[in-house]
Amino acid sequence: MEPKRVAVIGAGASGLVAIKACLDEGLVPVCFERTEHIGGLWRYTDKPVDGQACVMKSTVINTSKEIMAYSDFPIPAEFPIFMHNSHVYEYFKMYADNFKLAKHIKFNIEVLYVKRSEKFAITGQWEIKYRDKETDGVTTETFDGVLVCTGHHAEKYEPTFPGLSQFQGKVIHTHDYRKPEGFEDKRVLIIGVGNSGGDAAVELSRIASQVFLSTRRGTWILNRISDRGYPLDMVTFNRPMNCIIGLLPSVFNKLIKKKVNDKIDHDVYGLTPEHGVFQQHPMVNDDLPNRIICGSVKIKTDVKRFTSTGVEFMDGTFEDNIDIVLLATGYVFGFPFIDKEIIDVKENRVQLYKYMYPPDLEKNTLAVIGCFQPLGAIMPIAEMQCRLATRVIKGESFLPPKQRMWEDIREKEANMAKRYVKSQRHTIQVDYLPFMDELAELVGCKVDNWDLLKKDPVLAFKVMFDTVTPYTYRLYGPGKWQGARNAIMNQWDRTLAPLKTRPLPSSKGTLRNSYLFNLAIVLAVFFLLRFLLSLF
Repeated sequence: MEPKRVAVIGAGASGLVAIKACLDEGLVPVCFERTEHIGGLWRYTDKPVDGQACVMKSTVINTSKEIMAYSDFPIPAEFPIFMHNSHVYEYFKMYADNFKLAKHIKFNIEVLYVKRSEKFAITGQWEIKYRDKETDGVTTETFDGVLVCTGHHAEKYEPTFPGLSQFQGKVIHTHDYRKPEGFEDKRVLIIGVGNSGGDAAVELSRIASQVFLSTRRGTWILNRISDRGYPLDMVTFNRPMNCIIGLLPSVFNKLIKKKVNDKIDHDVYGLTPEHGVFQQHPMVNDDLPNRIICGSVKIKTDVKRFTSTGVEFMDGTFEDNIDIVLLATGYVFGFPFIDKEIIDVKENRVQLYKYMYPPDLEKNTLAVIGCFQPLGAIMPIAEMQCRLATRVIKGESFLPPKQRMWEDIREKEANMAKRYVKSQRHTIQVDYLPFMDELAELVGCKVDNWDLLKKDPVLAFKVMFDTVTPYTYRLYGPGKWQGARNAIMNQWDRTLAPLKTRPLPSSKGTLRNSYLFNLAIVLAVFFLLRFLLSLF
C-alpha cells in the first residue's frame, strides 16, 4: 500500500515540525512555502512583504529556550536563555538540517485553493491548486491530508480613527516596522500596548524626541526573569503551580498582581487596567518602565481624534506636531484558500476542535496548526498538534464524535468569554500546560506518573515537581524518544550554561540552590492545599 501524501502549507515554526511529524509516521510530506526561505516570521528581512509577518531587527523571543524547544531536539546549551531572533532562526535551520526537511519543501509557491475531492466522504482526500511564483505555472494535485501552517500573523489590523485620513504625518503598522532609522528626533505616537508596541516604544525612545504610547485598557507588564534572575516561565510552568492556579484562581491572581506591582507600581506608571493579570495577554517587556520613568515614553489614553498635525486623547489632552503614527494594533487571520463552509473566521473567531479541526467534516484529514495564542511557547504546542494530526491521518489516533467536539469548542468559548476581556485579540488563547496535556491525551503520550514513579523515582520527581519542558511528552507513547530522560535531567544545566562566562567559586550554586528553595516552598504549599481540601 502506498504511503499517504500530506500537504503542508507553510514552512515556518509550525510547518517544519509538521514535515517532521509526517516523516515520523511514515507519511510523505509535500510542503508549500510562499517565500524562498524557511522560518516564517522569524527570518528577518529588511523589506516588508504584504501578508508576510516578520520580526523587528531587535526582537528577542519572550519564552526561554527550554520551554520553546521542539521535544526531541534541545536547543544548544551555549545559546542565550532568551534568544535574539537570529538565534531562533538558526535553531530552525539546525532542526531542518538535522532531520533533512528541506528536500520536502517547494519554495516560492502560492496555494490558490484547498478543496474537498469529489469522493471526499469516502477517501478524505483534498485537491490543492497552487502557482509557482517563478514560472507562473499552475498545478493541481490530490493529497490524503492537509496541514495548514500559515499562522495568525499575516494580515495587519488597521483600525480607523476620526480625522486620521486628514493627518499629514506618516502612518505605518508595526508589520512594516523593522529598524528605528528615519525616526530620529521625531515625535512618535504608538497605538497599542501589545508586545510589539512595547518593543517599538522602548527602541524608538532612544532616538526619537518623544514617544507617546496610547492604550485603551492599560496593560500588565511581566519581565522575562523572575526573582534572583531565573527565567519566569521556567519557574512557573510546573505541576504544583498549575494545580494551585486551577484550585484557587482568584487567590493566584491576587498574588500575581501583588508580585507584578512589587516590580513597578502600575498605578503610578499609568498602566493599570481594570482586569486581572491573566484576563488579557500581558506585555512582556524588561525595559519599558525605565523609559517611562526617564520621560522618553509617555503613557496616554485611547485616541479620540486626529487633526492634520496632532492627536486628541479620550481624557481631553492634546499633543501637536506628531510626525509619525505607529499602529501596534495586531493582526487578523484567515484562510482565504479554504472554502468558508469549511473554516469561517469572523473577527478573529474560529470554531475548531482543539484549534485544529473543523468539527463538521466527514473525514478529519485537514488540520490547522499553530492557530492559537499561548501563555507560553507556540512551538511545542504546534508540535503536539502535528503529532496528533499525522496520527489521525494515518488512522492510528481517533477524534471524538462530532457532538463531543462541538461541546469542547463551546466550553472553550465560554471559558474564554468568562476569563478574558472582550476583544479581537483574545479569541484563541490557550494555557501552555493544560492544553499540552489535552493534546497529549489524544496522542497517547501523556506521562503515566505512577508508572514512572515505580520505574524511575528521580525522573518522576523532576517531571511532577520541576519545570514541565516539552521533552516530558517524549517519555511515553507514540514518538517516544530515548534522549528524553537526559534532556529533562539536564534542562537547568542547559538553561544556565550561557551565564557561566565568569566563574565565581565563592557563589557556586547560589542561583540553583535558591531555585530549589523556592521549589520546596511551592511543594509545601501544594501538599498543604491538598490536605486542607481533603478535609471537606
